[in-house]
Amino acid sequence: MCFMQNIVVLTTLKMAKRHAYEAQFKLKAISYAEEYGNRAATREYKINESMVRKWRKLENELQQVKKTQLSFRGHQARWPELEERLEQWIVEQRASGRSVSTVTIRLRAVTLAEEMKIEHFQGGPSWCWRFMKRCNFSIRTRTTVAQRRPADCYEQLANFRSYCQKHIAEKRIQPSHITNMDEVPLTFDIPVSHTVEKREPAL
Repeated sequence: MCFMQNIVVLTTLKMAKRHAYEAQFKLKAISYAEEYGNRAATREYKINESMVRKWRKLENELQQVKKTQLSFRGHQARWPELEERLEQWIVEQRASGRSVSTVTIRLRAVTLAEEMKIEHFQGGPSWCWRFMKRCNFSIRTRTTVAQRRPADCYEQLANFRSYCQKHIAEKRIQPSHITNMDEVPLTFDIPVSHTVEKREPAL
């Protein structure tokens, strides 16, 4: 008898399905709950009371998404100030014609976390994709991959010259020990075919 009961329980669990509700359905349930209470909303819309409580907390976010959006988990940024600064940095990089990859985003995020004294920040791939989703970024193919001269190229050149002169003086390097090499392959600033780009907001 106990064995048969276990089979019935397992069968019931397998038959149970998780339902995905559209944002407009959730907003209707929220409106009903505000007027008649959470329990009345659960009876009216055949949903759990815990779902109503959760949706009411996310009401502002639900009003910002498309009415037909099915899944809305409302993941909030754990480090909003860091992400705000990182988003601005990405926008500035793209405005200057520089490509931005997920790797450079993660490296920049770790640097910002260190500057902001944020502990236990990993900046892993999963966090990067969630950040891109929150900030409406996507990876797109670049229409042109020709290298452009950075706007601050002369400033960078002057800084590099000063850097070399400083270390030559400190190390007392003789002119005979300085060698010029041309056409040295470097991995940075090589044009790439894909970059992170801001998506246009959905109408």
